[in-house]
Amino acid sequence: MALIPFDDRDGTIWLNGKLVPWRDANIHVLSHALHYASAVFEGQRAYNDTIFKLAEHTERLFNSARIMDFEIPYTEEIINQACNDVKDANGLVDGYFRPIAWRGPEMMGVSAQETKVHVAIAGWEWPSYFSPELREKGIRLDMAEWRRPAPDSAPTTSKAAGLYMICTLSKHAAERKGYEDAMMLDYRGQIAEATGANVFFVKDGQLHTPTPDCFLDGITRRTAIGLAKKRNIDVIERAIMPEEMADFEQCFLTGTAAEVTAVGEIGPYKFEVGDITRTLRDDYEKLVRGE
Repeated sequence: MALIPFDDRDGTIWLNGKLVPWRDANIHVLSHALHYASAVFEGQRAYNDTIFKLAEHTERLFNSARIMDFEIPYTEEIINQACNDVKDANGLVDGYFRPIAWRGPEMMGVSAQETKVHVAIAGWEWPSYFSPELREKGIRLDMAEWRRPAPDSAPTTSKAAGLYMICTLSKHAAERKGYEDAMMLDYRGQIAEATGANVFFVKDGQLHTPTPDCFLDGITRRTAIGLAKKRNIDVIERAIMPEEMADFEQCFLTGTAAEVTAVGEIGPYKFEVGDITRTLRDDYEKLVRGE
């Protein structure tokens, strides 16, 4: 299948307060964000014409910007409306949406006090991050060489663009080995997350998930925890060491892109796609579609 580049598509993008043709949504090559990663973004999905947890995503976008020491020059209500305007303008009933805010080209250097903050929102059709076949049998993850940084080394509670460079490196390395993704440890050597999704493990009917103290406490992660508690499934948030994976029975990832995806293998460790994984995956699907 031919690759369709994201800069050469039909459609409409919201850019700095107005809808513009897709191909006209451009920035200057000397934008501060391009050189110094001064950008924050969100990933959102619409199901049946409704963007799931839109307000929570927008709230996190604004919080990420504040952590990155800049203010988004719009209200949260305006950004929420803009996301829906993009959805409607592009005729998306089910789709993926990418709001992003970044520092512009007014200054070039580490200091960027006088740069303007720009905002764009794009939306497009994007099916499940992994194929239905892979999600059914469980994806395979390599163990990443790169580690999630300490919270006093990077703004780890923000969804900042720069935090994803080690994710790209880790995912590329895994894909070259034939894996779908990679499991990242944190700076202490504890289990952290996959390259773009949180992780859960199942043992003796209980869920175990790493404490999100140096990576994002994902919106889908919190949703999955809520669904588990409705099923009276105990959820234990704690530090998890890699060798503990030998004793876990099931594993799954959560994220806006990944949704709830079963994992069959992480490095040398194997997991079954069991009842708890399937139940929470089905519950999530029903929730996001309003069923």
